[in-house]
Amino acid sequence: MSETGTVNRAHAARAFLDASGWRGARIAPLAGDASFRRYARVTRPGATAMLMDADPATGEDVRPFLRVTALLRGAGFAAPMILAADEAQGFLLLEDLGDALFAHVLAHDDDPHLEETLYAAAVDVLAALHTGQAPGADARAAAHLPPYDDARLEAEAGLLLDWYMPAATGAAVPAEAAEEWRAVWAELLALVRVGGDVVCLRDYHAENLIWQPERAGLDRVRLIDYQDAVTGPAAYDLVSLVEDARRDLAPGLGDVMIARYLNAAGVADREAFLTSYAVLGAQRNAKIVGIFARLWRRDGKPRYLGLLPRVFGHLAHDLAHPALAPLAHWFARWLPRERWERDVAYLKETAK
Repeated sequence: MSETGTVNRAHAARAFLDASGWRGARIAPLAGDASFRRYARVTRPGATAMLMDADPATGEDVRPFLRVTALLRGAGFAAPMILAADEAQGFLLLEDLGDALFAHVLAHDDDPHLEETLYAAAVDVLAALHTGQAPGADARAAAHLPPYDDARLEAEAGLLLDWYMPAATGAAVPAEAAEEWRAVWAELLALVRVGGDVVCLRDYHAENLIWQPERAGLDRVRLIDYQDAVTGPAAYDLVSLVEDARRDLAPGLGDVMIARYLNAAGVADREAFLTSYAVLGAQRNAKIVGIFARLWRRDGKPRYLGLLPRVFGHLAHDLAHPALAPLAHWFARWLPRERWERDVAYLKETAK
């Protein structure tokens, strides 16, 4: 955004706050994320709130956030209250849920049991969301949640070909590799839908969950950054939580959380679910590899390249599942481990 555009946006934000009863409030910007949305904490005597600035000029749209918030709150889940909204200009004033993101809490607390406590609570929220404490089909339709269909899942996985491989190799992906990739995913995506589609929040991980232990039950886990929610396979958000691109879980904790979900959600066909989990893990991690390369090349955010080794590690774990043998063969031929390790080191050095 140009300097003039930034100034105009700041004036518009101030006018929105004035019209919302927050005239004179102090605005303290927060650190940005991978999107074009910006956040600030606004403070007036005796009260705080969060300002979401989602400029439509950058392609942002606050309406999905409003719809999903209504869906979640209507089902009894702990999404923030909407205090004021200007849909046309892309401003929302939200309940301030505090700064206790799971990732921050765990980084600054040496309680050896806390990580399992937080992740267990997050898994319980997912199980509740997927098993009847969420709105039924009519409510989901009213919220206009798009389907996470095979075409979309395949296109997202293809971001690895679209962005990462050209960045790493300096050349277009061979036509044969792209054709084989599409054929493999057409086969694998037939395995992901187990027990019907559910609400998928899509970015369900430690930097989008806020811990409020003074609350009870599911309310302890406060939800944010869910505007991209869809209806899709149940395993997707569990993958997001366990195979986190930004932090490592304690050894063995991921398996414990998967087992907890299977029990809490009453999954009947566990083998089919675990296959779906592995396929969706590979899909999500391939997507993230492509997105992080895009954030560097297109958006000038090279810091995400430092996360690629962890994401590739998750991907390698997913590829070990027997059902993913065709995809493992593709990687062995076109992007073997020794190559991506070399390429990631090269990209990180190039981005300095």
